[in-house]
Amino acid sequence: MAWKIDNKKCLKCGACVSVCPFLALELTSKGIKINKEKCKLCGICEKVCPVKAITVDKND
Repeated sequence: MAWKIDNKKCLKCGACVSVCPFLALELTSKGIKINKEKCKLCGICEKVCPVKAITVDKND
């Protein structure tokens, strides 16, 4: 299981940060940073990203 973030695509809108129920995401000046300890790979962040900059692969 893994996630991928394309910070080049990221708009830095913060939509993913605001919906994460585990508070695993942080918006930085370079884009999104994920706390691996907190992330449960639920995929909510992937669903709300308007530019599909986050990919969650539960089969990886």
